[in-house]
Amino acid sequence: MSKTQIESICASLLQELEIIWDEVGETKTEREKILIEIEDECKEAYSRKIENVKEERTRLKQEIADSEARVIAISSAMEEPPILGRQHQSDHSRRSLKEELVKILQKLKDMEKRKSERKNQFIQVIENMRCVKDEINGESDESCSSDFSIDESDLSLRKLEELHRDLYTLQEQKEDNIFVVLLAQRNRIKQIQEHLKYLESLCSVLGLNFRETATKIHPSLVESEGSRSISNETLNKLASSVNQWHETKIQRMQELQDLATTMLEFWSLMDTPAEEQQKFMNVSCNIAATVSEITKPDSLSLDLLEEVKAEICRLEELKWSKMKELVLKKRSELEEICKRTHIVLEEQDLAVENVIKAIESGDVNPETILEQIEYRAGKVKEEALSRKDILEKAEKWLNACEEENWLEEYNQDENRYNAGKGSHLILKRAEKARALVNKLPAMVEALVSKIKIWESEKEAEFLFDGNRLLSMLEEYTELREEREQERRRKRDLKKLQGQVTSEQEKGTPTRPQSAKKSLKVSTNKRFASSSPQTPRTDSPHSAKSITPQSRHG
Repeated sequence: MSKTQIESICASLLQELEIIWDEVGETKTEREKILIEIEDECKEAYSRKIENVKEERTRLKQEIADSEARVIAISSAMEEPPILGRQHQSDHSRRSLKEELVKILQKLKDMEKRKSERKNQFIQVIENMRCVKDEINGESDESCSSDFSIDESDLSLRKLEELHRDLYTLQEQKEDNIFVVLLAQRNRIKQIQEHLKYLESLCSVLGLNFRETATKIHPSLVESEGSRSISNETLNKLASSVNQWHETKIQRMQELQDLATTMLEFWSLMDTPAEEQQKFMNVSCNIAATVSEITKPDSLSLDLLEEVKAEICRLEELKWSKMKELVLKKRSELEEICKRTHIVLEEQDLAVENVIKAIESGDVNPETILEQIEYRAGKVKEEALSRKDILEKAEKWLNACEEENWLEEYNQDENRYNAGKGSHLILKRAEKARALVNKLPAMVEALVSKIKIWESEKEAEFLFDGNRLLSMLEEYTELREEREQERRRKRDLKKLQGQVTSEQEKGTPTRPQSAKKSLKVSTNKRFASSSPQTPRTDSPHSAKSITPQSRHG
């Protein structure tokens, strides 16, 4: 419909509307308002139509652009210049978008057809190459399929020509493949022979049946040389078996060398005679051998390993009886160390008879007991180092106590000044004893200070033959104080002797003598009661030995 026709229709409709308005009697204002509404509706209708046409135009342009891009991509893959005719048209003869779309779609269809034909050419050449390759390898190899895939981004004649050249090269390799296959077969046969030779050597050393071992890999390996399988699978299995048995040889060699080392230790420990060692000399001679040096038949067989293990078990049982003697010896050494250091063994250390019974019954490993004794001895020695200074001072204190008790008895002897044989030596000892006794308070004070420091650092009591040494010193100090009080009481009694009658003077000397005896008995009993165990007669420094009576009998 032309523009003139549209204007004629609009004028006719407007005239008809004017007639109706005249009949209705519509005012001029109302008529103008309605005309404005009609005009707005017309504008909206035009606008909607324009938008729809614009969207159609955009769609057509996009389809044209996409089609052109696909044409360009196909042309690029085929290394051909894209033929697009729009840029060669003049403005007055330019085709519409729909015409252009039809033309480009036709061009795209032609290009896709050519691409499909070119792709089929590639597929044919690649398939030929794959077939030739499979013939060269002698079997279908799925891993090679990726080498013959088609790259659709490059379908040019140049690439096709390269594939033709590759195909020609493969065909040449196929022609030469007979020689290559023969050479490969020869190499495979050589590898299989080498593997079989080494496998036979391994079987001999490990005590295995070679034919059975080789048959498990492939039955043809034990048949004539011409009929042996030389496939990749057979070669791989054979190589894997050789590696497996080689590792087994290494493991058995290490196990046998460990057993041989243990056996040599037993021989050395128990002085095993040479004639008994001769039976396993072939084992001991390989104690430092390498894998390649062990080649004698059955030198690493399971039977030999079992024989060696059985011998070690026998030697171990023999060792147990000898270990009992060693345990007793070490136990005696531990007792001697404790005796020297005045440390009392713990209850578990005292049950020697129970330990021996447990060893004989097999309930306890003597090596464990030996380790415990050695550990305990080490602990005792370590403790003795920290106790050394205090023990030396305690020994001096005990010696001084003996001299003090001897001096006390000496002072009570009424005949001590009578001249006699050796009296000058006794007087000289008394002088030395008095000098030593005078040092006792300072000696005790210094010893108490050292003990308190030791107990504070160790957070434990300092025990001397099972008794707390600090308690012994405190008790000694109390007894010494009591003794001083007794001396003062004696002096007071002597003063009273001159004021009584002669009959009373005859009875008074017996009272201090009785007091002296009671002091000695009290001293002995108090030190003896502080000991938690019955003192041994062989210990010169038990709690009872503080007094001269206990030390000198």
